[in-house]
Amino acid sequence: MQNTGDNVFERSLQEKIDCSLERFFDSKDYAESSRRAIRSDLFRFGRWYTSANQEPLDWSRVVTRDIADFREHMVRVEERSISTTNRCLVMVRQVFAWLVSDGQISSSPAKNVKELRRQPLSPKGLSRAEARKLLRESEARQDYRAIALFHVMLYCGVRVSELQFRFTDLDLSERAGWLKILGKGGKQRMVPIPLPARKALAEYIEHRPPVDTEYVFVGERGMLTDRGVRNICRRYSAITGTRIHPHLLRHSYAKRFLEESHDLVSLASLLGHESLETTRRYVQRQQSELAFLNEQVQF
Repeated sequence: MQNTGDNVFERSLQEKIDCSLERFFDSKDYAESSRRAIRSDLFRFGRWYTSANQEPLDWSRVVTRDIADFREHMVRVEERSISTTNRCLVMVRQVFAWLVSDGQISSSPAKNVKELRRQPLSPKGLSRAEARKLLRESEARQDYRAIALFHVMLYCGVRVSELQFRFTDLDLSERAGWLKILGKGGKQRMVPIPLPARKALAEYIEHRPPVDTEYVFVGERGMLTDRGVRNICRRYSAITGTRIHPHLLRHSYAKRFLEESHDLVSLASLLGHESLETTRRYVQRQQSELAFLNEQVQF
């Protein structure tokens, strides 16, 4: 009986949030992935609010303390990372700012709640040994699609959403290769394809199932989706014993490129970053490196 009541209560919360977000999204130009993230973050806040305050969610009754306590709850209870917590806080703040502009509330309770500070650290990437093991395991299984996917991510640094490219976007030859990418914000860039990735792509295309689609990477029902790529990564996580996800491979590419070239501007162009500040994080030290350097301090 309690579960039924909880389900009804959650549906009511979902309806309230969806109703507000429908108008919010009408006033904004968000990509579908951003809409899903905002909906998820706001629903997380709504569930926390109703549980913590023992009352239905009412935008006009949310106070600054609620936002601050929710931020602390994410870090201390849910053990979310600082970046995830800050992203959620930014999303919630945007919605409350819109509620003010829409006249539903007089002021935003999220306006003065600051994001959490953190020591800037370089994103983690695979070590050379871990990358070698991943490529070796896929090769040992003659998994041509996985081999090509991993090579493109490790050698070209593309986002998971950018793996949905067509044959017309691909220019392959023995001596050179280029990939035309439609990145974030609909911005196009050309990415060179190194020899190992060209070979992996050529071998995959040779063994590619005869699926009637213009997209290079395919699944059982046509174009390989983001979810399909993540499922492949999860499968090889279990095989290698190392947690693999698409963005980790992109990070691995970026770190290896900087180690070899020390060219931040070129890396920003290859990754499709609009700002050098986004790329600059790859030159920050890892926590282990900071600890090692600190141990060298002597008086």
